[in-house]
Amino acid sequence: MDKEFWLEKWQKNEIGFHNSDAHPLLVTHFQKLGLAPGSRVFLPLCGKTLDIGWLLTQGFRVCGAELSEEAVIQLFAQLELEPEIEQLNTLRRYSSDGLDIFVGDVFHLTAEMLGAIDAIYDRAALVALPENMRARYAGHLTTIAKTAPQLLISFDYDQNLLPGPPFRVGPDEVATLYGTQYVLNLLDSVAVEGGLKGKCPAEEQVWLLQPAKSA
Repeated sequence: MDKEFWLEKWQKNEIGFHNSDAHPLLVTHFQKLGLAPGSRVFLPLCGKTLDIGWLLTQGFRVCGAELSEEAVIQLFAQLELEPEIEQLNTLRRYSSDGLDIFVGDVFHLTAEMLGAIDAIYDRAALVALPENMRARYAGHLTTIAKTAPQLLISFDYDQNLLPGPPFRVGPDEVATLYGTQYVLNLLDSVAVEGGLKGKCPAEEQVWLLQPAKSA
């Protein structure tokens, strides 16, 4: 799994992972983060998700990181926003009122570039990464967002039945990745209708991660 895999998906428009509406689990559970209007929410590996538009309409500011520049161009077009574009080292920042998207490798994004974050919404980032990258990603995310609270969506299923992505990141691994710095609360576990990619039974799980006092 590498950058070229995802860039090719976007170039070929093979984006079956892109929902046509805001994610229902976001709509149902986002308020549990307890954010005030105007809070800034970070979406890693955001693509052109309609979750961004939903968050903006709810009065939140949004920032994201995305490898594919084509996805970001499409995102701003669907929001009918004209971005300002700024080069920041190896990344580009697309910005408009209340919205900042960093284009490039999320591992090149620094806390200084990102700025202050009130919460993280990770719907498609952790589950998109193979096992050998997830610990690095979780550590990097915690560092640049300074252990901001998270709403995390993951999948639990038999990885032997489907190679992924999205990959299985079950409760055991969520605890391994985040248990030392966050208090973990499994909010919901919902069966994927028709199975994951129509191939195997799966549960979509929603986690609330609140910073531990010692973090």
